[in-house]
Amino acid sequence: MKSKQFVVIGLGRFGSSVAKTLYSLGNEVLAIDKDEETVQNISDFVTHAVQADATDESTIRSLGIRNFDVAVVTIGSDIQSSVMVTLLLKELGIKYVIAKAHNDLHAKVLYKIGADRVVFPERDMGVRVAHNLCTSNILDFIELSPDYNIIELTAIEEWHNKSLRELDMRNQYGFNVMAIKRGKEIDVSPGADDVIKPGDVLVVISTNENIRKFENEKLR
Repeated sequence: MKSKQFVVIGLGRFGSSVAKTLYSLGNEVLAIDKDEETVQNISDFVTHAVQADATDESTIRSLGIRNFDVAVVTIGSDIQSSVMVTLLLKELGIKYVIAKAHNDLHAKVLYKIGADRVVFPERDMGVRVAHNLCTSNILDFIELSPDYNIIELTAIEEWHNKSLRELDMRNQYGFNVMAIKRGKEIDVSPGADDVIKPGDVLVVISTNENIRKFENEKLR
């Protein structure tokens, strides 16, 4: 997989975690925060770490951020700064900007000014934890929108040694299978004749309603 260039602005717990994880996955990461100590603490875990005021347009321009693939705005409780930085990044021409929101109103404003995706870390983590507590089959849970989610799901026993054609998951469960993980290998866009083996993990996109229904019927 080709590495990408990410800029992460705001290095609280969530921002630092995002920056370190992206770097550990082989990407180039520029981390920015106003606090010098915070920048020093993360400098060994990212490509570049810079102490700067991201709301200052001339500073941002001088860092060459317009050339980055993705920007992640994870500024703390300063909603005004979060909005200003998001707007500035879009004006600079960054194609994909992800911003952290604190409430629904903040999220609406971020979308209004051009954010491509808005995340609620605390809310999202709560959803993940709840799903993981309810069933050991669902390994991960990512909210794409209020209605759609991506889940990583360990194949249940009745799927073992059956093809995707036989299982017909789209009609049976409303699941679109995006990939199948088998050990360290991953089969992206599997074909209808691909067979599910014990231990396989399916990456599925579906609605909240379909996922809930599946949990209640198959995983209880």
